[in-house]
Amino acid sequence: MLKTERVEVMNLHNAIRGARNPMNSWARSDSYFDDNGVFVLGENDLSLAVRLRKAGSDHRKYLRQVFVTVDITAPLYWWKEYDTYKVGTVANSTSTMHKITSAPFDISQFSCDKMDDETLRHMQSVIDYLEVLRLKYLETKEKQIWYDIIQFLPSSYEQMRTCTMNYENLISIYNSRKAHKLDEWHIFCDFIRGLPYAKELIICEEPSGQ
Repeated sequence: MLKTERVEVMNLHNAIRGARNPMNSWARSDSYFDDNGVFVLGENDLSLAVRLRKAGSDHRKYLRQVFVTVDITAPLYWWKEYDTYKVGTVANSTSTMHKITSAPFDISQFSCDKMDDETLRHMQSVIDYLEVLRLKYLETKEKQIWYDIIQFLPSSYEQMRTCTMNYENLISIYNSRKAHKLDEWHIFCDFIRGLPYAKELIICEEPSGQ
């Protein structure tokens, strides 16, 4: 399971203006903010953005200035793979170390959607025992019990992180993970495809009308 919430895309207007700096072509810019305050790339600016995108990373530096922030809830086994993308990304997570015992353990906190019935029964027994440990820890505050919880915690445990990245990061992620075995990566790639101008600037499909 993977969930994305509270998505914001920022600084596209400054990025496209900067993309015109090398040729001093600001007069050709035709982008604007609509009545709802949404930035719309004009035909000239979109054409330039696509050409620079296709020219390679040295020419599409402006994409590093288009920022995305999003809250992602995903299992620890997915975060382990996401953490390979360190350059240009930032994440603040809910704390497993500090808050793992603050709420009762429940199966809704784990990604179990692919488990068969037998595995789910075993999983429930693991969760039940984690709850026994949690209650014991709250009573005694013994560090050994806390370690038992941390080391016994399954990788299907879900964690929420507030992540910031840029469109260049997302090009790398999309190209590397779009055919991945994990369904969570397909959900994340669907999220990428839904971002403003993702088809043209991240996935590099031809915009309609060109």
